[in-house]
Amino acid sequence: MKILIADDHELIRHGLRGLLRDHLRDVDITEASNAKEAVSAAVKGGWDLALVDINMPGRSGLELIRDLKQMHPTLPVLVVSAHTEEDFALRALKLGAAGYVSKQSAADVLVGAVKKVLAGGRYVSPAVAEKLAQAAAEGWSGTPHENLSHREMQVLQMISTGKTIKEIAAELALSEKTIATYRSRISEKLGLSTNVELTRYAMQHGLAE
Repeated sequence: MKILIADDHELIRHGLRGLLRDHLRDVDITEASNAKEAVSAAVKGGWDLALVDINMPGRSGLELIRDLKQMHPTLPVLVVSAHTEEDFALRALKLGAAGYVSKQSAADVLVGAVKKVLAGGRYVSPAVAEKLAQAAAEGWSGTPHENLSHREMQVLQMISTGKTIKEIAAELALSEKTIATYRSRISEKLGLSTNVELTRYAMQHGLAE
């Protein structure tokens, strides 16, 4: 069984690797510290499962989910993130993820989610299941940040850490003009103007990195 772990924190990767080896038989684990490394590893194929974090340097985990599903449509992807499920699970599931688990979850919950996804099922917590039901209800529009694109969400998160447009542009390998455009769209969609307001919003909704 081949499992790919994509997370920028070595300690998290080490913990996940140990947990999987303790509860799964004959498991071959490959680690990636960012989306670029994960995509390079995924090219080889033959994967049974990918565990993906949301926040990583460069391309986000959400973008990685999309890339992995384009490369291997049947590959089950389980998100393991520190972000609250209520704010990111829907995005991940819409991109094709098979489940979403919080890093604050107990070990047995994570193991259970992994086994369920490997068996061809999907895993969502009761809180996410409730939100999915809300999303299906007529007239429910969700929170303002759910209208942000994946890149806009990434820029918002980076703004919340105090990074400037120049710093964000350098980290994402984009022009400052492009980042400024993203910021303008974020402000318009959220109805907020200053970086302080954007940061406060991100913190209040569990979006801050």
